[in-house]
Amino acid sequence: MKTVKFYTLGCKANQYDTQEIREQFLRAGFSEAYNGCSAQVCVINTCTVTGKADADSLYTVRRARRENPRAKVIVTGCLTELDAPMIRKAEPLSIMVRNKDKKTIANRLFRYSRLFRRFRQTTKMNQTNITSPTNQRRQTNGGISFFEGHTRAFLKIQDGCNYCCSYCKVPLVRGRSCSKPLRAVVQEARRLVANGYKEIVLTGICLGAYGRDFKPSKNLGQVIEELEDIEGLLRIRFSSIEAKDISQGLIKKLAHSKKLCRHLHIPLQSGDDEILKKMRRHYTRQQFLVLVRRLKRAIPGIAITTDVLVGFPGENDRHFQNTVKAVKGIVPLQVHIFPYSRREDTSAACLESEEVPRALIRERTACIRAIAEACALRYKKRFLGKVVPVLIEGRVKDTLAYWEGHTDNYIKVYVKSHRDLDNQTLWSTLKSVQGGYVMAS
Repeated sequence: MKTVKFYTLGCKANQYDTQEIREQFLRAGFSEAYNGCSAQVCVINTCTVTGKADADSLYTVRRARRENPRAKVIVTGCLTELDAPMIRKAEPLSIMVRNKDKKTIANRLFRYSRLFRRFRQTTKMNQTNITSPTNQRRQTNGGISFFEGHTRAFLKIQDGCNYCCSYCKVPLVRGRSCSKPLRAVVQEARRLVANGYKEIVLTGICLGAYGRDFKPSKNLGQVIEELEDIEGLLRIRFSSIEAKDISQGLIKKLAHSKKLCRHLHIPLQSGDDEILKKMRRHYTRQQFLVLVRRLKRAIPGIAITTDVLVGFPGENDRHFQNTVKAVKGIVPLQVHIFPYSRREDTSAACLESEEVPRALIRERTACIRAIAEACALRYKKRFLGKVVPVLIEGRVKDTLAYWEGHTDNYIKVYVKSHRDLDNQTLWSTLKSVQGGYVMAS
């Protein structure tokens, strides 16, 4: 039997894309190689959101060749769109597949590879059944039918972005916003729930833009209305959503839904209006904070997580302190901190503003991280002593006695039990904050 191995870098959308590719190969009769075993095909799904992502992607390409010396190495994802020469330098024999062709990777391999031509002739492509790692039969008709290694399933309903933030390369490599038909979204969600998934994370590059490219247009609220009717689906979560895309209607939906999780990831990037304007973020610090207050009033206990970009060209101490004040005002559960990374072909790369020294970026990053940890502690302490439902996602790594999961407002919880709690909803009393998680009983 032919074997395949997958390497994924970057966002939830990329993780979803890898799962879709995985199912292509499983339909073709491949098995997945694990635990250091070499494979005959390696698929690397790359990321290019930052300079570090570029470096990690190229390292992974070289690592795949090193670990699988005789494999066909297929490189796809965002790095292939504008930086193919870098990939070719890292692995001259790699096969590159652009983002728009991800869905055809398996067929392209069979079409152009002599090595697999005979295999293609002897393997009948089964378009209706997939054998998962657990040997269960799963039905599929586009999209995905399970999510390897996860108790929560990501469901990508949108790709691309029409916003043009000055620092961001993603619109250049993902293209304009494109939504998945609502009927297909519902069919895919039903399939995932039938296969045991109780929480679905709606994912996209610019999730809030869902449906605007349809005529007549649709929106996220309509997606939620359809998914709420699926029996067995307990939770619906958003991966990330821009502040501009959170309407009063969506806030009402969050406030009254029995399945939408009380958690929104809303990128801030900067808390200074001058920097936000240079970033082309199209909102002010005050507008962002007013939105957060409105959400907290409408949805008690809601968790806000966010992104902060540190060291944008021209960022001085005053700009940075405004960001510090904004983060403190939000009291986020979690902050993803990104040191500014110059991206070729973006307008920020052409700014005449003075670049912030790397040492100062590291210092500011450490400052934001400390503030974020204090905010997270403050937020979590509000829920100590409360009894809340926790969806258990698996054992804590390297232990047999502890299980981990999340509350609907995204607090990570550890529970001690010698019973099998996998994928169960457990009503737990939150006892104490222990670093990045809360102990419960």
